[in-house]
Amino acid sequence: MKNYFTRPGSRIGAIIVSVAIVLAGTSCGGTDNGTNASEGAAVSVKTGIEVLRDRNFKELEGKRIGLVTNPTGVDRNLVSTVDILNDAPNVNLTALYGPEHGVRGNLYAGDMAEYFTDPNTGLPVYSIYGKTRKPTPEMLQDVDAVVYDIQDNGCRSYTFISSLGLLMEAAAENDKEVIVLDRPNPLGGEKVEGNLAEDGCISFVSQFKIPYLYGLTVGELALLLNEENMLGKKCKLTVIPMEGWKRSMVYTDTKLPWVLPSPHQPQAETAYYYPISGILGELGYMSIGVGYTLPFQIFCADWIKAEEFSRAMNDLNLPGIRFRPIHIKPFYSVYAGENIQGVQVYITDYQAARLTEVQFYIMQEIARLYPDRAVLDHANPDRFRMFDLVCGSEYIRTTFAKTNRFADIADYWNKDAESFRKLSEKYFLYK
Repeated sequence: MKNYFTRPGSRIGAIIVSVAIVLAGTSCGGTDNGTNASEGAAVSVKTGIEVLRDRNFKELEGKRIGLVTNPTGVDRNLVSTVDILNDAPNVNLTALYGPEHGVRGNLYAGDMAEYFTDPNTGLPVYSIYGKTRKPTPEMLQDVDAVVYDIQDNGCRSYTFISSLGLLMEAAAENDKEVIVLDRPNPLGGEKVEGNLAEDGCISFVSQFKIPYLYGLTVGELALLLNEENMLGKKCKLTVIPMEGWKRSMVYTDTKLPWVLPSPHQPQAETAYYYPISGILGELGYMSIGVGYTLPFQIFCADWIKAEEFSRAMNDLNLPGIRFRPIHIKPFYSVYAGENIQGVQVYITDYQAARLTEVQFYIMQEIARLYPDRAVLDHANPDRFRMFDLVCGSEYIRTTFAKTNRFADIADYWNKDAESFRKLSEKYFLYK
């Protein structure tokens, strides 16, 4: 049965959702790393699992429940959603499903485990990241509804939203319900950047035709995917919204604890830098800080001159972004054990910063200052396909490579942002 909800200011009058939204709270105090949040009293944001618990789990009663989660699925006291649901007397938790890195975070990037028993609960754990990424009928046979509770990072290339979409597809095919426990988009609800993923570049790192930064919470994204027929067939979908979250909030504004969703996202601030360097990082051509103490925050190589490169990048006057020279010796990954140099990125005005564009300007200035090191001329061609998949288009790489200027791809990179923003407003659950 569908439950309908109408929010003042929403562009549609009916969205499949299970609870009214409490848009309480005010903006919290300023955040670190130049995110420029407005000053004021701290806000208490309740995530979907906390709202569900406040309602005594009534949306789950009388159903056999599966759960897709990982270590980020916790309440503000860091109690796992697995244990919260397993201990609730009126919840019948029957199965767990592990995305990339696993339910308990015990799997490294790319590692796979098809099936095992969770030692804490004795429940079966099915992998939805290994050979099987879309739950099979056998995996779903002992559940009536599957709860999804994972902290996303707001980027299309992060695989957790791909797992959500495939779960929704499987649920539609097998007449199961999906219940999304909403969590903040750590980048806020206002950043929309990048072209839509295109035919030929749809993959587990670009599963849907959405921009690279899509400016939605995972609950809002689920509604959009379902209602815009991006999954082939609609599933029965329930979203448990947060309370107190606003679109202007980045993660540090929420005052919620940050649990790393993957090994190289150790702090909430790391999420702000992931879209700055992650696409370029797919080429493995230079260090972006993975393997050092500043993942996604630096661009370094053994042939860069730090002071020269820093001056060149600052001379571009990119809005909301500054650079400083840095010398590092990575512990592992690219240039492990070698002395290299380059720049560290600082976000000085989060609202003004165009996060995803920074790496393309980095590539531009490398080609200008060090023409014999132009990235797309000298990176391993075997990595080009992954670069294209993460970009969601081959056009970005092939066009940029001609003159190594961001201006040549800027319009294409940004062409879909405003139209997607207008489309997605229909599914906003928060102001």
